[in-house]
Amino acid sequence: MPRPVLLVIAHGSRDPRHAATVHALVRRVRALRPGVRVETGFLDFNIPSVSGVLESLAAEGVRDVVALPLLLTRAFHAKSDIPAVLSEAPARLRIRQAEVLGPSPLLTAALERRLYEAGLSPADKSSTGVVLASAGSTDPEAIAVIAEIAREWRRTGWCAVRPAFASASLPRTEDAVRELRALGCKRVAVAPYVLAPGFLPDRIARGAAEADILSDVLGASPEVARVLLQRYDAARTPALTAIGA
Repeated sequence: MPRPVLLVIAHGSRDPRHAATVHALVRRVRALRPGVRVETGFLDFNIPSVSGVLESLAAEGVRDVVALPLLLTRAFHAKSDIPAVLSEAPARLRIRQAEVLGPSPLLTAALERRLYEAGLSPADKSSTGVVLASAGSTDPEAIAVIAEIAREWRRTGWCAVRPAFASASLPRTEDAVRELRALGCKRVAVAPYVLAPGFLPDRIARGAAEADILSDVLGASPEVARVLLQRYDAARTPALTAIGA
């Protein structure tokens, strides 16, 4: 039996760096699992659209699809937008919606990779405060997840870890930076908990002006690619209910 097609669903952005990063991540996923067909669809701003990819797959005779939200938390897009788009897919397709990427120890490892690439070392952990800077959400579940990631990450040896948000929620990145300074951390680093560049990551970067270190977005890191495949493998098991089955 052929493996289901993996459809990576990205938000999309007017910023061309967003789509370029998504495509780089998808290329890494393909390299890790050459036996799986991986396609990309965007909810907005970029092409191909999710509905367009699904129609093309159905026209080719594809039967099984795993739709994977390229999202770090279960907020509005995962709970509403994506299920709505998938519900309108051609009837011949059997679609399973995979879980969002976060939280995952691999994503925390990717955050640390980016911090070390930006100039920190493991020896700096105990004297460094980290701002875990996410895009933000009005969904309390998503906010609670970010706060819990910060608490768990702090236990791995950092001086302190504080969540911050670029929109919809508080505190902002710059306020979290100042809080860590006031706590007495020797240095302050900002770790963007976002997948690709764009408007909100740029806002995070501006808020990091007073920090000592600003790491890059998670992007096409190998850890993120591995999480995608973990979610794909979990979703293709028969235990999950299929949409349109």
